[in-house]
Amino acid sequence: MDDQLTTLSRVLERTDDRLRAAADGAARVWPTGFESLDLALGGGFRAGSLALVAGPQGLGKTTFALQVARNAVCAGHVAVYFSYEHDPEDLMQRLVTLEAGERYGVDSPGLDKVRAAFEDHTNSASLDDRMTGLRGGDEALKAVRDYADRLHIHRSTGTSTDLEVISSCVEEVWRSTGQMPLVIVDYLQKVKVPTPGLSDEDRTGVIVESLKDFAIDGEMPVLAVVASDRAGIQAGKRMRVQHLRGSSALAYEADVVLIFNHKYDVVARHHLVYDIGNAERFHQWAVLTLEKNRQGKDGVNLEFRKRFEQSRFESDGHMVTEQLVDERLFQD
Repeated sequence: MDDQLTTLSRVLERTDDRLRAAADGAARVWPTGFESLDLALGGGFRAGSLALVAGPQGLGKTTFALQVARNAVCAGHVAVYFSYEHDPEDLMQRLVTLEAGERYGVDSPGLDKVRAAFEDHTNSASLDDRMTGLRGGDEALKAVRDYADRLHIHRSTGTSTDLEVISSCVEEVWRSTGQMPLVIVDYLQKVKVPTPGLSDEDRTGVIVESLKDFAIDGEMPVLAVVASDRAGIQAGKRMRVQHLRGSSALAYEADVVLIFNHKYDVVARHHLVYDIGNAERFHQWAVLTLEKNRQGKDGVNLEFRKRFEQSRFESDGHMVTEQLVDERLFQD
């Protein structure tokens, strides 16, 4: 999009017009649905902002991103999920599992059982009948159907899904729904760039700058999952913003940077030595650090219980009370 020169008077006029339109005026902040995180962010992800989420492999980055999308559409917003890692059917199964978990907790069927019900090719029963056979399955399926029209999923590939495709899809959603969506890119480093032969650093710079411009021009939030470099995925090491692949561009352009770590990996040694029972408990929690926050305070450490068998985090997290360190000082 071409640069646009405007006066502050025109900005005031546009703002006033937007606020007078109730539907448009309400969509300036998209809550994540994680109450403690929304409190730290001043309500959620803001229009025109680029947020990044990172963490070690297997610590729930996709789980978190999909749960944020689900929470947004449950609140009446629209979301577009660009998935470079998972097909739409897989995401749908995760959402059904999540909804069952929200209703029945640890007594709900896990993702393995939901997948088995979906993928049993010897069974000719309908989707509804298959879900009725699982505890809470029928309620979970109904919940997904209730917001299914507001959650758009794009099966993206690193060979064809570039920023132009992303922009075109978002515009299509906006025209069909009348709402600017929350945009989720999973994950950033797989977005195709038009210039071949760039280094990882330069590719990441092109993508993150374009996504930031895209968020500003579209007046919507963009949440992107990002990968770490080799140093950031070492066992027992706390991931920080400098460990993200293309970290200089990511740290500069992003408005919000969220980084997950295993709680067990980042608590100070004395919490483990003097209470061995903490080791098992800490394995059940993930620490989400608000490393950068142009919307307010940063350096905030929150913790959320992992319920990955139910494809979710418990959303009622809280501040970490234990002392954290940069690297694990206690070994199994």
